[in-house]
Amino acid sequence: MALVSEFLGQMCLNIGAHEPKHPTVVPAVDFNPVKDAARIETAIKTKGVDEQTIIDVLTKRTYSQRREIAFAYERSSKKNMITALKGALSGSLETVILGLMKSTTQFDASEIRGSIKGLGTDEETLIEILCSRSNDELVEIKKEYSQLFGKELEKDVSGDTSGHFAKLLLALVQTKRAAPTSVVDYEKIDEDARALYDAGVKIKGTDVATWISIMSERSVSHLKKVFERYKSYSPYDMQESIVKEVKGDLQNSFLALVQCFENKQLYFANRLSHAMKGKGAKDKILTRIIVSRCEVDLKKICSDYKTTFGQSLQKAIMEHTKGDYQKVLLGLCGPDE
Repeated sequence: MALVSEFLGQMCLNIGAHEPKHPTVVPAVDFNPVKDAARIETAIKTKGVDEQTIIDVLTKRTYSQRREIAFAYERSSKKNMITALKGALSGSLETVILGLMKSTTQFDASEIRGSIKGLGTDEETLIEILCSRSNDELVEIKKEYSQLFGKELEKDVSGDTSGHFAKLLLALVQTKRAAPTSVVDYEKIDEDARALYDAGVKIKGTDVATWISIMSERSVSHLKKVFERYKSYSPYDMQESIVKEVKGDLQNSFLALVQCFENKQLYFANRLSHAMKGKGAKDKILTRIIVSRCEVDLKKICSDYKTTFGQSLQKAIMEHTKGDYQKVLLGLCGPDE
């Protein structure tokens, strides 16, 4: 069956298992894939398409449940549900719904591929994904990327970027980061903090290779302590030092890394706020973060957003989006708590 091949390689859903989960989309109770498939089919066949039913069903089911719905749909209708959804929907709503029909890993791999292929490079997307995913997640993304596109992620990243920026992204993709440990090595923390200072603020110019090595190979728990210790050597904290020492995509990458090491959910909350600055909204950023994080940590992102910006993410979405796109995003965010 055609659908089976679409889901090959999507079985590994336990990515980032060491990080606590705070999902907004959780398994539906009393789940009935046959009944849901029938609802989707009726919604698609309805004159003008019943988008609300599609949103109600698919935003309240996990990826594994959506996959079961797709199998049930194909058994009953002899049609591919993803193809049917493509034909029935359009615009930003279509993008979100089709994103939900991919596993988190497959969605990330597809977003990376989309940022690289064709003319030009979407550095913003590359930075956001590669700098925010855990080592375990990056390992799975590399496998998925190879299965989906028949290409190696390392080669595509190095072939589409250049300079120190390319070296940093490649170091992250090579997944050499140490595993977290309960042992606190104060001597190594001090050594790394001093090395970061000596390679940047202390000298004229920047020894970027040293920064890349430390930030791509040390565990997150170790780096948090390194950044604290760094303040005893430097008059600036790590983020201030990055802004002073490097520019452009390299600066944005280092900042994203440090922000994610310190509070990944706050990093995404800031990204979402940035996407809704001024008139309208940057749909691509909103879609990517909300779809990729709804089964991971979107509940905590919502909480950090409210604490930081004084209004809920849901309210901001209502102010900056409209129509079915607004409805599907709100469906994934869950109730305003």
